[in-house]
Amino acid sequence: MSKPFSDYLKSTSDQHSALEDAQGILAGAAMASFGVLLLSTGGLLTGGTAGVAFLIHYLTGYTFGTVFFIVNLPFYYLAWKRLGLGFTLKTFAAVSLTSVLSDLLHRNVAFSSIEPLVAALFGGLIIGAAMLALFRHRASLGGFGILALYLQERLNWKAGYVQLALDLTVLAFSFLVATPYIIICSVAGAVVMNFILAINHRNDRYIAR
Repeated sequence: MSKPFSDYLKSTSDQHSALEDAQGILAGAAMASFGVLLLSTGGLLTGGTAGVAFLIHYLTGYTFGTVFFIVNLPFYYLAWKRLGLGFTLKTFAAVSLTSVLSDLLHRNVAFSSIEPLVAALFGGLIIGAAMLALFRHRASLGGFGILALYLQERLNWKAGYVQLALDLTVLAFSFLVATPYIIICSVAGAVVMNFILAINHRNDRYIAR
């Protein structure tokens, strides 16, 4: 027997309702896609699978959203095996929405000019807030975020610091497509994004699932 619709609206202090999860994932994906727009407009890069997607996007011309969706596919198995089916499905939804919205915004929103450092700092801030929202609803933007959350839960390593280390590795490959100034700005944006996570995301402080 299916549950009544009212059950999907119920939440407790340690359990999100289905409606809360849906709005959290949608809001997180929307913020992330806007942050991606800022970075893309400034010709910037970032870390993680998003950084890999940016590299391929700049090198091949394929849209960021398409590449981002494909690059994340191998990580869902780890998510399912280590973090559960619920987390995997929510993350798949977040990545899919971010991919679609990123390409949609790219076609419908344009900035006449933007300073790369400004784009990096505000883009990093917005994407960090987006990832924080997704983490709090047991979802992520896939890829390295899955690995970072897994290591935080299993080894108590802070997700933000883990992802920062992985992000800087990806950014090292930025010399293939960007100038030193763009790379410096990109690193600044990645640092802002990951410190937002490191400072604000703690399992012992925020317990809702």
